[in-house]
Amino acid sequence: MSVKLVLVAACALIDPDGRVLIARRPQGKSMAGLWEFPGGKVEAGERPEMSLIRELKEELGIVVREECLAPLTFASHLYRDFHLLMPLYVCRRWEGFVKAREGQMLKWVRPHELRDYPMPPADEPLIPHLAALL
Repeated sequence: MSVKLVLVAACALIDPDGRVLIARRPQGKSMAGLWEFPGGKVEAGERPEMSLIRELKEELGIVVREECLAPLTFASHLYRDFHLLMPLYVCRRWEGFVKAREGQMLKWVRPHELRDYPMPPADEPLIPHLAALL
């Protein structure tokens, strides 16, 4: 059985207080209401880092330089219609102020509080890696 592979890059933005930014998926999107790490689908011919730089500017209005993105871990999760492969990067430095630009709700949370927010199944296994880092 063949399954479509979807590559999505995600970023754990970490503020000076050690909190992680999560975004709530807005109504009208799949998995609406669930919390996730910012990022998005890697387009054809695009590297994951470039995808994140583009997505973070579009979604949050911030400018991230590639050298500020550090790979931490990845998720590999089979959903009903596709298989998701999602590298998770950590970023502690960016230019500008984080602002929701696509109707999503944003929240800065401590790593040990991440489990209090319902997340897509692929995001949940990433939490212990972040908690260990912070």
